[in-house]
Amino acid sequence: MNARTAPSAPDGSGAPDGPGGTAETPGAGGTDGTGGTSDIGGTGAITALSAVAPVVWGTTYLVTTEWLPPDRPLISGVLRALPAGLIALALGRALPRGAWWWRAALLGTLNIGAFFVLLFVAAYRLPGGVAATLSAAQPLMVAAFAYLLLRERVTGWRLGWGLVGIVGVALMVLRGPLGFDPVGIVAGLAGTGVMAAGVVLTKRWGRPPGVGVLALTGWQLTAGGLFILPLALAVEGPPPALGVSELGGYAWLSLVGALLAYVLWFNGIGRLPVTALSFLSLLSPVVATVLGWLVLDESLTAGQTLGFVLALTAIAAAQLSPPTLFSAPGRSKEV
Repeated sequence: MNARTAPSAPDGSGAPDGPGGTAETPGAGGTDGTGGTSDIGGTGAITALSAVAPVVWGTTYLVTTEWLPPDRPLISGVLRALPAGLIALALGRALPRGAWWWRAALLGTLNIGAFFVLLFVAAYRLPGGVAATLSAAQPLMVAAFAYLLLRERVTGWRLGWGLVGIVGVALMVLRGPLGFDPVGIVAGLAGTGVMAAGVVLTKRWGRPPGVGVLALTGWQLTAGGLFILPLALAVEGPPPALGVSELGGYAWLSLVGALLAYVLWFNGIGRLPVTALSFLSLLSPVVATVLGWLVLDESLTAGQTLGFVLALTAIAAAQLSPPTLFSAPGRSKEV
């Protein structure tokens, strides 16, 4: 790979490190170091493109159950993240420099590595509906982290719609006997929390000057895949032999579900208020429920339909910016 190191700020980090500081002003144009633009579109276009990521992630359940080997979630996490990360590194042609080595490792662990592992623990110890409902708390967790780390204002409007979103997801996915294993509950909430923290820190640190979103995505996917790799080999052993359907499933999850989706997601983080952006994650259970009905012939009850409407309404309403409920001192602007 013909890689180059990212240019660095005088402190060696490549970015200011004050509260709310980023390496690149959100919304600013620029190049990604490969001759292309580093940012994509205006606000409406960015929101729509960012929504593609959770929509694609909503296909994961269908692809996993229909085309991937059973009982290999950690290996699946590695094969999803690591190849996509290496491709992004090759295309982005930039390596971290200075403090960005540990920043990229931390962000990749939070957004991808630790998130996948905790999700695996929650999925194995809880009914799927309970795990999905816990993940729907992400907008509220992002709002809390954004208030603490970015001084992003918090509105009662978005907090209220965050609760509505949780109710909507619960109506869509909670069916049958419910289990509340304490370890599973902690893992589910921790998984949601680490990704929320990763989203906010990605916003806070931005990108080093001259480094595009593709390179940043490659850093994080590679770091996340390397985090999972030793755990996957220790717990599940080497990957099984793969047929055509398994290869197709992994290709979808890696090239579309990781490479494309995370490029769009990280671009959105850099350009939109992170609390509003985080509501888009509710699209994943919406898509998973619809695909279960359309493809797997699962039932769609009146309660699920109501949940579907509530979740979509919460997503749309959260993109608006009504008056602030309270603001952190020294920062009232949404970032």
